[in-house]
Amino acid sequence: MTGAGREWPHASIVMTVVNEERHLRDAVERLLEQDYPGELDIVIAVGPSRDRTRAVADDIAAQHPHVRIVDNPTGRTPAGLNAAIAAAKGEVIVRIDGHAMVPTDYVRIGVRTLEETGADNVGGIMAAQGTTEFERAVARAMTSRFGVGGASFHVGGAPGPALTVYLGCFRRAALERVGGYDESMVRAQDWEMNLRIRQSGGVVWFTPDMRVTYRPRADLGSLARQYHDYGRWRREVARRHPETLSIRYLTPPAAVVGVGMGVVLAGVCAATGRRWVTAVGLSAPLTYLAATAAASAQSALTEPRLSLREAVRLPLVYATMHGSWGTGFLRGLSRAERAALPDDALDGDTP
Repeated sequence: MTGAGREWPHASIVMTVVNEERHLRDAVERLLEQDYPGELDIVIAVGPSRDRTRAVADDIAAQHPHVRIVDNPTGRTPAGLNAAIAAAKGEVIVRIDGHAMVPTDYVRIGVRTLEETGADNVGGIMAAQGTTEFERAVARAMTSRFGVGGASFHVGGAPGPALTVYLGCFRRAALERVGGYDESMVRAQDWEMNLRIRQSGGVVWFTPDMRVTYRPRADLGSLARQYHDYGRWRREVARRHPETLSIRYLTPPAAVVGVGMGVVLAGVCAATGRRWVTAVGLSAPLTYLAATAAASAQSALTEPRLSLREAVRLPLVYATMHGSWGTGFLRGLSRAERAALPDDALDGDTP
């Protein structure tokens, strides 16, 4: 146990960054302000970047002896995390993203919750906050059930066991038990890691006391690519672990199919004069539009209320998130893409 008069375990914060010049210094400064009572070090794995990420990281390390830089030649998130964990010294491993802003008590609460619950990994809320009108609309969508479902790390909830959590504060022994991050999971590696922890008998624990400020994508194209990748890699998790599929994950691809087929059917029937069939074909698209409009109005009016300029962006943001995720899930990874990945777990086995 940790507490007054008790010894706190050595904790290591690990990050893997690519093209994070914009946020990296602010993120690390937050980490250097942690009020953790025990020993704490930071390991940053830097991948090939198009901006000055490496220069910023090297400058931070030169100024702060507790910060160490390691290379991540592939630039892939799980490879960088494994490299950072290998270089870390702590009994507890705290994963942080380069664009995440954490409060000063984040590590302390994480370690305390590990000790109190006996869990192997604990995490909290992905508190999306934007700095522009578009980002604020995305942030509102990313914290709504209509936008992202009912996962507690998005929408909050009571503390307790969870399927997955955002980022994570891990027992190093748990990571070693399951073999670290699967480097073939370019995306969705957190979900897959937490699945293996649970399959090995461990507990993943959600606590609303841990909040991380997350900066959403800055434009529609970036948001579409992000959610398209999410969908493709969630399909890959489902391919390897079919038992993890649920209605929540099948709803976006079903919506894409329904809306797409409805539009095509309506167009064909309208051209041939079959008006009643046209109306049937339009039922799915119109239902989705109505649901999106209602959800957007409700989200915009939730406190703190969005401005009109932010609110009018919500329907397009929701449609982009759902459509991109659903299309990505339907597409999945091609055989050539899977063949180009590292060999770990490609046949559904876990390391």
